[in-house]
Amino acid sequence: MTKILSDILYKCPVREIIGEVSRPIKNLHFDSRLCEAGDVFVAIKGNKSDGHDFIEQVINKGVAAVICEKLPRRTDEKVVYVKVENAAYTLALAAGNYYDNPSQKLQLVGVTGTNGKTTIASLLYALFTDLGFACGLFSTIENKINGSVLPASHTTPDPLQINALMSKMVDEGCQYAFMEVSSHAVVQFRVAGLKFTGGIFTNLTHDHLDYHGDFQSYRDAKKAFFDWLPKTAFALINTDDKNGQFMIQNTKAASYSYSLSKAADYRAKILESSFEGLLLLLDGEEVSTHLVGKFNAYNLLAIYAASRLLGIEKAQALQSLSKLHSATGRFDLIYHPTGITGIVDYAHTPDALDNVLKTINDIRTHNEQLITVVGAGGDRDKTKRPEMARLAAAGSTKLILTSDNPRTEDPESIIQDMRKGVAAEHFNRVLAVSNRREAIRTAVALASKGDIILVAGKGHETYQEINGIRQPFEDRRELLEALNERLK
Repeated sequence: MTKILSDILYKCPVREIIGEVSRPIKNLHFDSRLCEAGDVFVAIKGNKSDGHDFIEQVINKGVAAVICEKLPRRTDEKVVYVKVENAAYTLALAAGNYYDNPSQKLQLVGVTGTNGKTTIASLLYALFTDLGFACGLFSTIENKINGSVLPASHTTPDPLQINALMSKMVDEGCQYAFMEVSSHAVVQFRVAGLKFTGGIFTNLTHDHLDYHGDFQSYRDAKKAFFDWLPKTAFALINTDDKNGQFMIQNTKAASYSYSLSKAADYRAKILESSFEGLLLLLDGEEVSTHLVGKFNAYNLLAIYAASRLLGIEKAQALQSLSKLHSATGRFDLIYHPTGITGIVDYAHTPDALDNVLKTINDIRTHNEQLITVVGAGGDRDKTKRPEMARLAAAGSTKLILTSDNPRTEDPESIIQDMRKGVAAEHFNRVLAVSNRREAIRTAVALASKGDIILVAGKGHETYQEINGIRQPFEDRRELLEALNERLK
């Protein structure tokens, strides 16, 4: 589509302009490889490369304009140069303008925190769809537009993808959109300029310190999302998490809370818990749900509270809540004819793994084995590796340490990092099988009728990344195949 350069610069903090901004432009890109004649190139400084190094290259392709933080020494009179303080922030605002700011035409709710983002966003989408609304979804697992599924490459897409998808949502009549908002997305300004109707904070635990450097920076990234919310929005926090109140200290939004144990605007109590689901006393009403575990009680409470804040009647919200099923790869139960129960879960942080293990141990009889298969991702936060192994060893009858997505690291080295966290009294519980497929098969070989096998870490993922190559791999499929072979 053709736009005018001045239109896409609306509300962008510009320092200097060389050239005429009334000229028409075609597409907007921050990837130099995609640029063609008549396009606008935004030069962003990334972790691995700097877009400013490719300005001459895109000018040779015939771009109409360059948005950059540092002007090149030599300028071309055929090109408009726009100097800005922060190119990533400018890209987000320009992307919104390019697509006619679709977030302003939707009821957009963002979900942030360490754990629970995918479940809450996905099930809010499911609940509102069940109630007859056309909706959009941005999640780790997939993006959706009114029932149509689109693959997701990041928890939160880049600003161009976000606004392009939202524009399609508006075109297809969507009224609501639910988005996972990662800490990376906040600090990289991927969600800057979007108009949110509400924000939800789940919890904050150890994760992504490889990127943020320390816990405070990680926490501050989450908080910045709430700082950006407008006064017309709501900010919904889990007040059982000590970081909940911190998130809303400077927010302009109307603040609300949810809790299982404290005074809050929205409260719930677990009445019964089993592998079949939870019976909750929620907002004074008993509701039976298909989701399992205390961590999901928090998720369901957040979903209910958000639906009420978005105007859904109590009876409608509770009725739809009772129909919800777990998001893909989240406490995914397999009741197998062998009598062995399988559970596949995305738990890849210490807190998430601890939650899943506690849930299983609270429900099981303890006359059976709990065999856990877990690894840790390569080229990511190394400090959580020993802690995950410590928790897994303490909470399991047997633990098999394996590879997750080793990426460019040696799986054996990752396993050694994990082993450092295992307490001496648990050494005899731990095996190491670096090949993930063989690790799952080992777990099945060790299991007897009535036992439980937890395969944690990858959940919904359909690949395993080894040395930069993504090879097809699904935990659920591998576990089912191994179990089925027991029947032969």
